[in-house]
Amino acid sequence: MQAIQYQSIANWSLVTKSVPVPKPHEVLVKVQSCGICGTDLHIHTGEFSSLMPVVTGHETSGLVVALGSDVTSLQLGQKVTADNAELCGHCHYCVRGELLYCEGFRAHGVHLDGGLAEYCVFPASALFAFERLSWTSASLFEAASCAIHGLDRLAPHPGSSVLMIGAGATGLLLAQLLRQNGGSRLVLAANAGPKMELAKKLDCADEYLELDRQAPEAQWDELKKKEKYGFDVVVEASGSVDVLEKAIGYVARGGKLMYYGVYPKKALVNVSPSKVFGDELTIIGSFSQSWCLPRSVQYLESGKVNVEGIVTHTFPLKDFGKALDAVKNKTCIKATVVMDE
Repeated sequence: MQAIQYQSIANWSLVTKSVPVPKPHEVLVKVQSCGICGTDLHIHTGEFSSLMPVVTGHETSGLVVALGSDVTSLQLGQKVTADNAELCGHCHYCVRGELLYCEGFRAHGVHLDGGLAEYCVFPASALFAFERLSWTSASLFEAASCAIHGLDRLAPHPGSSVLMIGAGATGLLLAQLLRQNGGSRLVLAANAGPKMELAKKLDCADEYLELDRQAPEAQWDELKKKEKYGFDVVVEASGSVDVLEKAIGYVARGGKLMYYGVYPKKALVNVSPSKVFGDELTIIGSFSQSWCLPRSVQYLESGKVNVEGIVTHTFPLKDFGKALDAVKNKTCIKATVVMDE
């Protein structure tokens, strides 16, 4: 089979490998689509720790083509999407039920061979069947599961006002989820352009603040004047450290601020401890997800979270480099490798 394999940081190639054989508890999946996101770019540059050599790709969907001898939960030919994480089950965090913090955490496409290959093996417990979505849209199941984890972390009260900053793929998904789960009014603030136009088509917000890319300061000032008491929930999903530092100024007293973008490891922000103390603010991080894929499948398959148009660029496996460039250069909203392209 063909696969995209990293030998070292920024050093990848299209290689030929043997098709993996599933162990008794595993399933062999014929990959049909695998999304590319900012994490893949950070793996490429070494900003996100990985174990190389490794076949990359962590947003994988495909067809069940072989079952391990102990697998009874799936059938040949089923369409499935994969949870990329494998956990140790016995570390300090696992035995406390805090699975996302597993000290032996390993992820397909990061530490274990992933989905940018013609075939990949996963534990049967990590695969979830779906029926209706196209392979292109199925590449968003993993991103939507991360958004659901973010929603779990926020736990917004019904009737919350929300400021979502950033209109990337995961931001568009989380915005829709927040409107259906506690957010009575959502303002989406992002640079004017294709992402905001898509946000409007997907009905992601009640109001849209289309920021001037060159000089948005006046618009931010106007928003602060208009929203005298701030927002109950502010989500920074743009990945901009400068915007993140500004975001706390828009949180209502008693409100919540979520760091939802992917920021450079060495980045620092100035936060007033007096403001956090006096306004009783809650600052929340949201990383990856744990066992959120079943709900992701339900939301996307039902259409309650609309993903139409989020994947703007698709590529064959051999053009992984072009897909990575599209993410790096921000010429796409979402890029996906589709095997029949």
